[in-house]
Amino acid sequence: MRKEDCYFLGKITRKHGLAGNVILKLDTDQPELYNKLESIFVEINGLLVPFFIEKTSWSKTDALNILFKNVTEALAEQVLGKDVYLPLSTLPKLSGKQFYYHEIVGFEIREEDGKSCGIIQSVNDQTAQHYFMLKLADRDVVIPIIKDWILEVNRDEKYIQMQLPDGLMDVFLTDSKKDE
Repeated sequence: MRKEDCYFLGKITRKHGLAGNVILKLDTDQPELYNKLESIFVEINGLLVPFFIEKTSWSKTDALNILFKNVTEALAEQVLGKDVYLPLSTLPKLSGKQFYYHEIVGFEIREEDGKSCGIIQSVNDQTAQHYFMLKLADRDVVIPIIKDWILEVNRDEKYIQMQLPDGLMDVFLTDSKKDE
């Protein structure tokens, strides 16, 4: 399995008990989708290694207690702090204005009038307010991801149409260099 064919699910944060159980801290806003995992891929030395799951239970609201099949406590120790992935094919298809962050990289952001705000280079979800990182000509543009601003997600033509507040794009389009 290649990493580019997968999505990040979370990180194994610690051991739980003495039987080789580990705690998987999920990076999702829908942890209930992962109640019945059968296997996961753990990134070890740059490779995705499959681990099969015998049993799961909830440790906290977004953390799973996992007991692997045929894994010793010593092997469980080796996966601590490692990233966990699942194949993209396991994600349910989204429609309408819903989207996964990984699927919209490369999409264009357009204002209501069709004017381009730039192409999505990445999505920052490491802050309280998630935002698009765009490239417009030679400028970097940051647009907050606010559901009410999103008017349309067009997967065929690869754009997201948004209703942006007046003046937001002016911040990025004014020449920031001052005359010397």
